Amino acid sequence: MERTTLDLWVGMFVVAGIAALVMLAMKVGNLSTYNVSESYEVHAYFTNIGGLKPKASIKSAGVLVGRVTEITLDTERYEAKVVMSLDKRYQFPKDTFANILTAGLLGEQYIGLMPGGDEEMLQNGEQLKKTQSAVVLEDLIGKFLYSRAEEPAK
Repeated sequence: MERTTLDLWVGMFVVAGIAALVMLAMKVGNLSTYNVSESYEVHAYFTNIGGLKPKASIKSAGVLVGRVTEITLDTERYEAKVVMSLDKRYQFPKDTFANILTAGLLGEQYIGLMPGGDEEMLQNGEQLKKTQSAVVLEDLIGKFLYSRAEEPAK
């Protein structure tokens, strides 16, 4: 009887461990924080998306308002086309500004939306005209080192 009880406890511990790993994987993969409801799609073009990935968060004022659904290269413009799915509860003006931001110093990248003042709202399939590409840490370091090299020695 004692061996059976021990096996039962070990089995429950293993199941709890697997459940914890699944929850952690969903949290890391950004799959647990966005409930699927009615949405509309908009797209924007960026010259550099950095490490932005499909299913990345789209936030406005820190609130999750959507997800990135697709990232492709537009071969006519040679820019990245980012398709976003926004929750229908959140309507944004046509002059909304889209920035690619980083959570923390080396964290995941997401799109931050800053609403403008236009009275007309974005509709399904429309394009965000105002965008700012990702800040690439390697480019910043390179510019800093290059500017330091040009300074005259004292």
